[in-house]
Amino acid sequence: MHPIAWERKWSDRRAATHRAGEKKLKIEGSYEIKAARERVWDLLNDVDVLRDCIPGCESLTPAGPDTFEAELSVGIGMIRGSYSGRVRISDRKKPGSYRLEIEGEGPGGFIKGDATITLQATGESVTTVTVDGDGEVGGMLARVGQRLIGQASKSLMKQFFDCAGKKARG
Repeated sequence: MHPIAWERKWSDRRAATHRAGEKKLKIEGSYEIKAARERVWDLLNDVDVLRDCIPGCESLTPAGPDTFEAELSVGIGMIRGSYSGRVRISDRKKPGSYRLEIEGEGPGGFIKGDATITLQATGESVTTVTVDGDGEVGGMLARVGQRLIGQASKSLMKQFFDCAGKKARG
């Protein structure tokens, strides 16, 4: 093996070992809400709707322009924990898209995420919301629940958008 190739392989292995307690994941999904795009935009930017629909959200309080402090209680499999963190909305292009950043930590580890949320009118009074982003989970949550994290993130997003859909209709 060429010395540079060996060095690169060793370096990659060290980096993987150094970050063994972390799990990166792709966050993506598409959700249909039976409401006009403007109505869905308003719902997804309403702090009360966010507080009600984010699974495990115990509090969501404004902490500045487009920034919120959050307290969440979530679990993956047998691992449950309370997390404190921030939610930030940026790059708003009403009523089409925005960027959502989250970060939080608790006794079970940390969570970080960054996603673009896009709203597309796909019919009369039908909006498709597309989520495309990346996340990172670390600590015990990543080590013990690593096989469940992808499924759990999809399940939590589905719960959120099901709730938002109910609010749009009611």
